[in-house]
Amino acid sequence: MQNKKIELVSSKLCPYVQRSVITLIEKSVEYRRIDINLSDKPTWFIERSPTGKVPLLTIDDEFNIFESAVICEYLDETTGGTLLPSDPKIKAVHRSWIEFASQTLDTIGAYYSANHEDGFNHAKELLVKKFARLNAVVATPYFSGQEFMMVDAAFAPVFRYFEVFEQRMTIDIFDGLNNVNIWRNNLAARKSVQDAVSEDFHQEVIKFVLRKDSYLSMLMKSE
Repeated sequence: MQNKKIELVSSKLCPYVQRSVITLIEKSVEYRRIDINLSDKPTWFIERSPTGKVPLLTIDDEFNIFESAVICEYLDETTGGTLLPSDPKIKAVHRSWIEFASQTLDTIGAYYSANHEDGFNHAKELLVKKFARLNAVVATPYFSGQEFMMVDAAFAPVFRYFEVFEQRMTIDIFDGLNNVNIWRNNLAARKSVQDAVSEDFHQEVIKFVLRKDSYLSMLMKSE
């Protein structure tokens, strides 16, 4: 990565951007972050990104890499050390759980966007089941034990949503999930995770949810 110009095109609230930023920090890569408005995407971004999504990693103003999982693995492969297990089987397991993290983010989207109580409760039930599955496999203090890995970078944005929600309301999704609670607290305390978002991130997420006028926003307003 030496002598390469690295730019990360991002948006302020995107959880997939957070994965990439955490990996950049953990791998000690110097980079420039460019936040864009996804509601008014710049022409240059549309030309660079076939999917029109962030994050987008640009190298030397020439090579464009999109999709957070691909970006994170590229960063891991081109820098010292690794955030993935060396054993192919365990590496595949970690990649499987990274995909599980992406699916969990989709469920969180349904959780904060549901317009009615039934939809909200359905999403909540799915999240409880997902985190219970995680509780059975997490080693602590991080996913696989003492070492922070790429799978931890994938789940840190998942848990950050609930840090925000807990500022406004009581959350019981993690009740009784001791391993998950230890894990998410350790992730929240890690500097790379903290530095992956702006200082006003929590307030901006709350504003984002309240603007949706969803069932969750109603609960936030009532507590």
